Amino acid sequence: MGYIEELRTLIGHKRIILPGSSVIIQNKDGFILMQQRKYPHGRWSLPGGLMELGESTVETAIREIFEETGLTVGNLKLLGVYSGEGYLCSAANGDEWYVVNTAYITSDYKGTLCVNDDESIAFEWIDPNKLPNDTAKTHRIIIGDYLCTVKEKI
Repeated sequence: MGYIEELRTLIGHKRIILPGSSVIIQNKDGFILMQQRKYPHGRWSLPGGLMELGESTVETAIREIFEETGLTVGNLKLLGVYSGEGYLCSAANGDEWYVVNTAYITSDYKGTLCVNDDESIAFEWIDPNKLPNDTAKTHRIIIGDYLCTVKEKI
């Protein structure tokens, strides 16, 4: 049983705050890696997940990317920290939480991309200017900030 499951046995479905990390992995063609999740079913998002006890946000990002994609990432650059009213999440069982998402950017990755059947349906390299309709709204915000950052460097 992980940290979050242990916490839920103590507090039930009450709203809590959970920190996590996500990563915009960009390839040489300017496309970014997007994950089609099993939950919520079919929703597209950036790969990433929630922090475990004792982890830094960078360690969380590296672990989650490897668990979800099979890729090893490095040279993570901080894009921003995202939180607030719009970051309320809920599960089918009634659990509710506000996520504080620390988002990173990298083009430093290696390994073979593979789907973790527990969490993902598919991965695709997607033009960040042409996101799928069912992309998570909070991840649209992160990708929008990424696009502004990329334009500033040009």
